[in-house]
Amino acid sequence: MPESRPLIVRDLGLQPYETVWEAMKTFTGKRDRTVPDELWCLQHPPVYTQGQAGRPEHILAPGEIPVVQVDRGGQVTYHGPGQLVIYLMIDLARAGIGVRQLVDIIEQALVGVLSRYGIEAAPRPDAPGVYVDGAKIASLGLRIRRGCSFHGLALNVDMDMEPFTRINPCGFAELPMCQVYDFTREATMATLADQLTRKLAVALGYSPEEIRRADELGY
Repeated sequence: MPESRPLIVRDLGLQPYETVWEAMKTFTGKRDRTVPDELWCLQHPPVYTQGQAGRPEHILAPGEIPVVQVDRGGQVTYHGPGQLVIYLMIDLARAGIGVRQLVDIIEQALVGVLSRYGIEAAPRPDAPGVYVDGAKIASLGLRIRRGCSFHGLALNVDMDMEPFTRINPCGFAELPMCQVYDFTREATMATLADQLTRKLAVALGYSPEEIRRADELGY
């Protein structure tokens, strides 16, 4: 488990994808074992991101939406306003966990938070992410460098879902996609971000008192 130190949670609002991606790489490249872990909560303007395993045939008709080739795992996905993105900058070696355990922590945090709103979600063994009755409500993609993670999760909350029809999401043709507002209007973006970061923090070995809030990027 992590030694006693703060967990920094940054609430960043709407941020350009490539700006944040560069900041994640800079943060991860420069950190050492003394640097606290961080969670970044944000939204992105419309963008498709293609992971390292991505195949071009899964991008069907991107139109005016830019496509960015990135260094996370997985295939193509869509980010846009109304989607909650949380990036996890976690020192896995210090935390004493592996990549598979981190994926499990993320998936179970999503399942637990969604269950508060009566949404019965579950992961799938053959495809990372969280699903409701076969429709994908949250995507995962991670990169590990120098024993530390970056990238993270994307939870569809209240967004224009049409851009998902222009790709094979995560490499699956005609994979149905859904969002929180298909099931409830009680959850707000801010509330979901707070509940998810708290659940992730506890699963990573932090107490609520160790969470420190910030609203600037700074990298």
